[in-house]
Amino acid sequence: MKKIDIACIVEDDPTHLFITKKYLELSGLVESIMVYKNGKEAYDKLKAIFISSQKLPKIILLDLNMPVWDGWQFLENFTKIPIESKVHIYILTSSDSEEDKIQAKKYNLNSNYLIKPIGLSEIKMVLAGIEH
Repeated sequence: MKKIDIACIVEDDPTHLFITKKYLELSGLVESIMVYKNGKEAYDKLKAIFISSQKLPKIILLDLNMPVWDGWQFLENFTKIPIESKVHIYILTSSDSEEDKIQAKKYNLNSNYLIKPIGLSEIKMVLAGIEH
C-alpha cells in the first residue's frame, strides 16, 4: 500500500498527541507528521503552506477542545481556503456529545468523527480508506 506523504495532528493534550503520533508511525502508512497545539497555529501554518504552493497534508486529525482556537474555529476558517487537492479531516475528540456530532454534519464530517483514545487498528483503517 502506498504511504501518505504528510499527516497532520492538531492536538493540545500531550498524552493523546503522543498516542496518536505513535500509532501513525507504527501504522507504516505515513511518511511525515506535522503537529500543531491549537486550531489557530494549525490554520496559520497550513494557510502559509498553501500560499507558498507547498504540499499540504493528506489527512488532518483534529481535536475539538483546545485553547486559542478550538477545532470548530479551525474548520470555520480552514474550509474557506480554496484548496483544490483533497484534504481528509477527521475529528478526533473525547467529546461524545450529540451537539458536537450535529455540528460535525455541517462540515460533512459526521462519518469522520472518532472518539479518543484511538487505537492502532482504527488509525490503520482510516489511513487505508484515503486515496493517495
